[in-house]
Amino acid sequence: MATETLVYVGTYNKPPDDGIFAYRLDPDSGDLQPLSSAGGIENPSFVTIDPAGRYLCAVAEVGEFEGQPGGGVASYAIDPASGALSPISTQSSVGPGPCHVSIDATGRYALVANYGGGSVAVLPLGSDGALAKASAFVQHAGSGSDEQRQKAPHAHSINPSPDNRFAFVPDLGLDRVLTYELNHDTGALEPTPQPWVEVAAGHGPRHLAFRPDGRYAYVINEMGNTITAFSFEPATGGLTVIQDISTLPPGYSETSYTADIHFHPSGRFLYGSNRGHDSIAIFAVDETSGHLEMLGLESVRGTNPRNFALDPTGSFLYAANGQTDNIVAFRIDQDTGQLQATGHVTEVVKPVCIAMLAR
Repeated sequence: MATETLVYVGTYNKPPDDGIFAYRLDPDSGDLQPLSSAGGIENPSFVTIDPAGRYLCAVAEVGEFEGQPGGGVASYAIDPASGALSPISTQSSVGPGPCHVSIDATGRYALVANYGGGSVAVLPLGSDGALAKASAFVQHAGSGSDEQRQKAPHAHSINPSPDNRFAFVPDLGLDRVLTYELNHDTGALEPTPQPWVEVAAGHGPRHLAFRPDGRYAYVINEMGNTITAFSFEPATGGLTVIQDISTLPPGYSETSYTADIHFHPSGRFLYGSNRGHDSIAIFAVDETSGHLEMLGLESVRGTNPRNFALDPTGSFLYAANGQTDNIVAFRIDQDTGQLQATGHVTEVVKPVCIAMLAR
């Protein structure tokens, strides 16, 4: 049984300033208590933790890494006593502007999406936490309908399926969610019977979340301010669109872009962030059909919530407000899914991503 929850925050920074910050979550109040910080790379804007809770991986969201074109990925050891991070290794992400990294369920592979390069890669992750050179690299090709933002592919995240067989890549530039099969013997990304599925033209898919039971997947579309719901066929990795729903209130006409999407551990509620409207959209999830119903919107008490996270118990939600340099804590009503600000605000410069570790 977990006795504590550690919280790691990735930011935009420039060395020698540290860019990853560690906190301990107070389970009663939701307050984040500072522990330590780590550096070594520039712009560790997305962070993730391996399934065993031993290592953290972070992207270096840059166009040149260690003197070579492209971005990078770094791995850190998580101290079993203090939770502090110690650098282990760095490796090229093989493309510029990496914006998302995930680790498969075996803990053997780090999967990275290069937004700037419109590509994805797989980096083997050793039992010692060291990253090896890419075992797979796939360059996306094509464009979307928006001449300003979709002239080229922009892979925005890479997400293992619940059964760990497939990897799904929402590509903002292509208006597609691409599907690969992850070969666990070689670390290759292999073709699937349904290599991609489209979202509405010009909507720009960004992040993806599976319902905890694995039956449905949900993609938040940055440019369209919508969530597309899919049924999932685990035998083939196929996705089928079942719904599109707005993340904004009716009649809202000001500029806004979605960012992040997460499920409540119960599977009953789904949350998405709006940048511009600066809110968290709250949805109920129909257990049978997978359809969403908006329950409301809650102000994030800040600006530009690029990322947010729920603690493992589903008690709290934390909104990382990148332009107001803070993380705002909300208590989650377990019956209604609604959010109530706790009054706890953590000051951190340019927070981008929050990763949780219960141990």
